[in-house]
Amino acid sequence: MAVTDPAAWATAMNNLGMVPVGLAGQQLVADSICVRGFDPALSMMSGITPLNPLLPGMGLVPQPPAAEVPGIKEIIHCKSCTLFPPNPNLPPPSTRERPPGCKTVFVGGLPENATEEIIQEVFEQCGDITAIRKSKKNFCHIRFSEEFMVDKAIYLSGYRMRLGSSTDKKDSGRLHVDFAQARDDFYEWECKQRMLAREERHRRKMEEDRMRPPSPPAVMHYSEHEATVLAEKLKDDGKFPEAATVLLAWVERGEVNRRTANQFYSMVQLANSHVRRLMNEKAAHEQEMEQAKENFKTALMGILTQFEQIVAVFNASSRQKAWDHFSKAQRKNIDIWRKHSEELRNAHSEQLMGIRREEEMEMSDDDDDSTGNPSNKRPRVDESALAAQAYALKEENDSLRWQLDAYRNEVELLKQEKGQLFRTEESLTKDQQLQFLQQTLQGMQQQLLKIQEELNHKKSELEQAREEHTHTQALLKILQEQLKKNTKELAETNGHNETQEINVMTVPLVNQDREKNSEKRSQPLKSEKEALLIGIISTFLHVHPFGANIEYLWSYMQQLDSRISANEIEMLLIRLPRMFKQEFSGVGATLEKRWKFCAFEGIKTT
Repeated sequence: MAVTDPAAWATAMNNLGMVPVGLAGQQLVADSICVRGFDPALSMMSGITPLNPLLPGMGLVPQPPAAEVPGIKEIIHCKSCTLFPPNPNLPPPSTRERPPGCKTVFVGGLPENATEEIIQEVFEQCGDITAIRKSKKNFCHIRFSEEFMVDKAIYLSGYRMRLGSSTDKKDSGRLHVDFAQARDDFYEWECKQRMLAREERHRRKMEEDRMRPPSPPAVMHYSEHEATVLAEKLKDDGKFPEAATVLLAWVERGEVNRRTANQFYSMVQLANSHVRRLMNEKAAHEQEMEQAKENFKTALMGILTQFEQIVAVFNASSRQKAWDHFSKAQRKNIDIWRKHSEELRNAHSEQLMGIRREEEMEMSDDDDDSTGNPSNKRPRVDESALAAQAYALKEENDSLRWQLDAYRNEVELLKQEKGQLFRTEESLTKDQQLQFLQQTLQGMQQQLLKIQEELNHKKSELEQAREEHTHTQALLKILQEQLKKNTKELAETNGHNETQEINVMTVPLVNQDREKNSEKRSQPLKSEKEALLIGIISTFLHVHPFGANIEYLWSYMQQLDSRISANEIEMLLIRLPRMFKQEFSGVGATLEKRWKFCAFEGIKTT
């Protein structure tokens, strides 16, 4: 059969159960990733253009196919065999999980007549092979020199291998390439990991050594020459800190003795000579700080003056002469800006006053120091520290108060956007008080409704008693007429009994008169003001379970209404005996009258 005949080639592919592939295939991957030493003229079939330029006979992909590489596998030609690709419609062959450091692959499905030379010819294009272990059961293990070569070998999984042009079953087989777990690979991988861990530890150590602060220089041992050099260094202002460290180390080591005492005394004297220099430097820095304070104070006064001007502009804009010409939105913005400017002005003015108070305190401290009282120095320092702490707390309190005011302004703006009227802080507090009083009045109104129902019930009982009273009076008149008609004998015999009956009948009449007087005494409320006073007094006495005298109660009511009198409160309490009762405590001069709230006791008894 002519290999160059396309029809014969397609028939052979169909007999093998594979999709026909054209003889002139396109290049699979770029030439840049081709395997070295590729000979494009190497092929078993003359006159056929090589299908895969990767292959020296059959080159393989070093890495998984790139995005631009077509995924369809093509025929691979070797000297002793030919590899036919699997059906692209079938799923890719499965592989096991890759072991760490894998360099060995398992190759199954080899033809029975395949030799180690043929296997090496096929798989040496994937990379350098270090060992091939072939079994008698048509499989083998191949170990490569590098890990990436295993990926190239896995690419051949699923190919059908045919030796030469034979159609014998012993000369063909479907390859299955998979990862293999080898002890040599795992050992080399562990060695490599240990080497990497050592390198990482070394790198970290070098980084720690680089970031570690340098060690202080070693202090030289004492000698006369070193003492002379150190004395020269102590005279120099720039080298004094280093020289003082060396002198301190020598003294702590115990280098001072009778022979070296004069030299050490002269070095200590040199160290003492720097005290005046340090005090002069401190005075210069203090002068600079005072100058900076004065500059800050001057700048702050200028800022405060400008704030005053801004607030004056806002106040002038808020007057009726200019205020009427602004729109509602413009008025709202001007009002917000004015409040914000006033808050900032007050903050800056308080800060300036704090600076002035500090200066006054410093001046007073200086005056006290000039009097020459060292015993009072420490208490003054403590008082200044306490004053500074109190001023810091005051500033913190002011900042929190400003934040609270800002939040209040935001809430007021939101209320204005919703259509609510603008109300000042005083009106808000009054509204809160009125809301509290309304809640109290609602509770008291409920109690008054219950008491009113009881009064209505008592009134009905009183009407019944009046009817009985009129009935008894009629009976009494009838009896009196009968008594006049009777004879004197009957009057003597029955007079005593009738007088007893009359006395018995007059007893409930007296009781009814007493009840009538008590009802007249407890008259209903006349106005809404009295109801409001009853609610406030009931709330006040309810939170005072032991009662309160009329003066204490009147002083509390004076805070709410200055026009009310103690006599008016006392008359109102007397008119409601079911709600308020009067008790006496103490003896003699300590006798005191207290009023208590007893409405709930009447409800419990009913």
